[in-house]
Amino acid sequence: MSAHCQLTGARPGFGNTISHSHRRSSRRFDPNIQRKRYWLPSEGRHVRLTLSARAIKTVDVIGVEAAVVRIRARGGKV
Repeated sequence: MSAHCQLTGARPGFGNTISHSHRRSSRRFDPNIQRKRYWLPSEGRHVRLTLSARAIKTVDVIGVEAAVVRIRARGGKV
C-alpha cells in the first residue's frame, strides 16, 4: 500500500533523526494511512479508499459522495 492519501494528497515527509551527539541520519515521516470501505449510494456499491486519519474525519463531515467527487477532481480513480 502506497503511503499517500487519495483525498488530501498527504505523502511522506523526509527529514533527519538527530542523536544526542548531534549526528544526523535520514528518516521518513509517514502519514497515518488507513484503508476504509464506504457505501456509495449513487453507484450502488462499496468503495475502498486509502485515507489519512484527518481525511477520514473530513469524510465524516462532508459525506462520502462529496469526498469521491473531490478525489475524482484530483484525477484519482475510485
